[in-house]
Amino acid sequence: MSEKLRKILIADDDRDLRMSLYEALNRQGYAVSVAENGIMALDLLEKNPADLVIADINMPEMGGLDLLRAIHAVRPELPVVIITGHATVETAVSAMKLGAYDYLLKPFSVDVILQTAARAFTAVALPRDESAVPVREKNDSSLKKPIIGSDTKLARVLQKAKSVASSKATVLILGESGTGKEMIARYIHEESTRKDGPFVALNCAALPEGLLESELFGHEKGAFTGAIYSKKGKFELADCGTLLLDEIAEIPLHLQAKLLRVLQEEEVDRLGGKYPVKVDVHVVATTNRNLEESVKKGEFRQDLYYRLNVIPLTLPPLRERGSDIERLAESFIQRYSQQYGKEIKKMSKASRSRFCQYGWPGNIREMENLVERAVLLSLSAELEPWDFWDEETDGAGIGVVSPCGAEPDSLPVFAGEERNGEMASLRDVERQMIMQALQKTDNNRTHAARMLGISVRTLRNKLHEYRSQGVLG
Repeated sequence: MSEKLRKILIADDDRDLRMSLYEALNRQGYAVSVAENGIMALDLLEKNPADLVIADINMPEMGGLDLLRAIHAVRPELPVVIITGHATVETAVSAMKLGAYDYLLKPFSVDVILQTAARAFTAVALPRDESAVPVREKNDSSLKKPIIGSDTKLARVLQKAKSVASSKATVLILGESGTGKEMIARYIHEESTRKDGPFVALNCAALPEGLLESELFGHEKGAFTGAIYSKKGKFELADCGTLLLDEIAEIPLHLQAKLLRVLQEEEVDRLGGKYPVKVDVHVVATTNRNLEESVKKGEFRQDLYYRLNVIPLTLPPLRERGSDIERLAESFIQRYSQQYGKEIKKMSKASRSRFCQYGWPGNIREMENLVERAVLLSLSAELEPWDFWDEETDGAGIGVVSPCGAEPDSLPVFAGEERNGEMASLRDVERQMIMQALQKTDNNRTHAARMLGISVRTLRNKLHEYRSQGVLG
């Protein structure tokens, strides 16, 4: 397909920049539309779906990150480039975690934006006539990710999920953020008799309340201002397939009643519709919140909770899956090394020890992000702890009992160290390695800690211990 047919939407409250980008991209043959804020951008996307969105991070009413969330809740395949004049590491990381294609700092040249657009179109194959249907609704094998692990708790969840996959019983997947709830939902779909049907996912927390109802149930032409055509909701799009309602606890109370009716009657009323539409959908819902507590607080309908909680599946947090930690890390290393064209490196002994000791508050998603960072930034022969964590935060989360069997505050095992030796000899090895590291780094504790694969705090505590024992001057 010719690039001249590509549609680009620019969302920026800076009129001068907006028009400059419009003119530059228009000269290249792109069909360009502009918006002053995120709300206007979403409205334009409804009426005229784009192939690329370029959005400023700071805009009135709805900024770039909120716009990115809203877009990817409906069209996760649509590339979004975030631009800003006030870049910070935090906003850049947030943008990339939310799925931004790129992150550009103002001012930038016209060539930069043209190159970015060209790369986006080369990297992402965008459907034209099916722009209203998210990629997640299609059974694309490239989207399938294997569930890695041999933990017994996880195995029980998978066995239970497989046994109910072909039923119409509603499944409620519970677990902490980042434990892989969506992957289990996809597993249920792939193991069911509906696997050849659509798999549709909707993040209920990613859309403003006004858009959520339309996305769930659809609308007729003229149902509200801006509804210039009829649109199917997620229930209709998932007909004869599976519908994942991610973060179900975030649905407002007045929509919960309508959702309950759809689940009970198996028919949906579009906004502005005259007649209900029959649907055949297997509903899977996920949440990281305690729905029983939400019911007690009046934040979640009790009847809807009982209707959703027919088959509850509780995913174990990563800290309870000690035997899976290294296997997961290795799979992420291989995936991102191949994705970015990097040499596939092994984790050092210090890194493996650190992974076993770490508490993983963000679970699998946190590990995936750390591994991606390490693959991109590592300059050493192996992946070292400082490739995964900043020196100021690399001790965070350590101090729990190690699921891999390591002791929380122990130093990593070095080459030549004897495991069968007495404890005193191990302490000697520890002290000798610390002294050697300090000598090699001219007593720079930060660099010495990096070399040893420990945190600066641990190094400081060890030196204090040696002084108190009188073995260090």
